[in-house]
Amino acid sequence: MKRTVLLYETEDKKSYVKDFLLSLDDKIRNEIIKIIKLLQDVDVLSEPYFKKLTNTDGIWEIRKKFGSNSYRIFFFFDENIAILTHGLLKKTTKTPKQDIIKAEKIKNNYLMRKK
Repeated sequence: MKRTVLLYETEDKKSYVKDFLLSLDDKIRNEIIKIIKLLQDVDVLSEPYFKKLTNTDGIWEIRKKFGSNSYRIFFFFDENIAILTHGLLKKTTKTPKQDIIKAEKIKNNYLMRKK
């Protein structure tokens, strides 16, 4: 399966994922990009690289552990398109609620603008 992956952009063309990736050092950025490419190519998304978040409106996360750090990029689907919303360096065991809310707001904004 070939899936399209898009970086969400705000109305003024800001990309939270692009900014996040550029903030990382080259080694971890390249590792995360490999997982994003995997998102394009695999039929079934499974752990350890992908997880559908429970109690959300279809929000998923790309997951990468690198040393003692855990990196996350949130995304959702629009048919066969995965839209990456934003990323973070996870510092707690639970995914921060405000980041889930941010991903859901981005999804709603994307769907509203798409009409």
